[in-house]
Parts: sequence; structure tokens; C-alpha cells
Amino acid sequence: MLTGQKVRLRAYRKEDMPQAQAYMNDMEVRRNLAPGIPYPFTLENEEKWYSTLSGTNETYSFAIETLEDEKYIGGCGVNHIDWKNSAVTVGIFIGDKNYWSRGYGTDAMNLLVKFIFEQMNVNKVKLQVYSFNDRARKCYEKCGFVKEGILRQEIFRDGRYHDVYAMGILREEYYNRQNP
Repeated sequence: MLTGQKVRLRAYRKEDMPQAQAYMNDMEVRRNLAPGIPYPFTLENEEKWYSTLSGTNETYSFAIETLEDEKYIGGCGVNHIDWKNSAVTVGIFIGDKNYWSRGYGTDAMNLLVKFIFEQMNVNKVKLQVYSFNDRARKCYEKCGFVKEGILRQEIFRDGRYHDVYAMGILREEYYNRQNP
């Protein structure tokens, strides 16, 4: 487990699955998630995903749990590892809207980035964020990510096309933030 100021990153548990399914079926949560997640998201979909978690070094998935009441509120992890180029792609979601814009996502992302640079020994952490998701973009910037590029009209949501921002943080930038 990785512990921050507000959250703990821990292994997913079977008892998280019903809540995770509910989060995935919330349209406001789904709006900011990557395409390809079935809708409606069934408990069978969640069980299938859960069964893929053990025994792989290709991804790292963490449940996000609050410190104050040990409530499961979302997830984050390393979704793709490029060992040759020493880069990983990450993702995060806070499913419980009561915890949005209150620093829980920032704390979780800081823990995830720390784990990646200090335990996985890679050079770059990258992600993509939709142009309309200002809350997430601000979170990533607080964690040291910088906008590296724009994929124009990359995603279709709410009846129109939107840009996707490519963001990243380098190992050197991370350590410079730790030791100013």
C-alpha cells in the first residue's frame, strides 16, 4: 500500500466490484473516461477485468481509498509500460463525486508518480486528458505534468469533437520538484 495525505493506494478487492460497476455506469464519470468501456457496464464486465489483475507485470492497478474512513472512491494505475523507451502511460478516476475538487485525485496521482519514478525506475510518465476536463488537467499540472501536444478533434463526446491534450512528466522534473 502507498499512503499519502488523503488517500491510500491499495490492491483492488472483490468487495470493491459493485461500487466500481456503479462508478462506471455514472454518465458524468464515464464522460471523462477512455472510450471502449461497455455501457451499461455489468458486474460480469467488472469481474472479467478484476480477474486480469493478478500475475502480470504489464500493468499496475490500484484502488483509491480515503484515509479518514477507508472508503473506496476510485482507481488509478499504469496502463501501459514501454520498457525500451522507459515510459509509462497512466490513468486515474475518482468515481465518488463527493471527493471531486478536494485534492483526493491530486494526492493519488502524486503517490502513483512517486511509485513509478522511485520503484519502477522509468524516465517518463505520460497521460492524455480531454480538453473539456479542466478539473483533471489542473490536477495533473499540480503534480508536475506539462502539456506536450494537442490531438485535435480526437474524441467525440456530447455531440461534437474535442481535442485531447498529451501531458507528461520526466524523471528529472519529478526529482527537481522533490528537491527544489
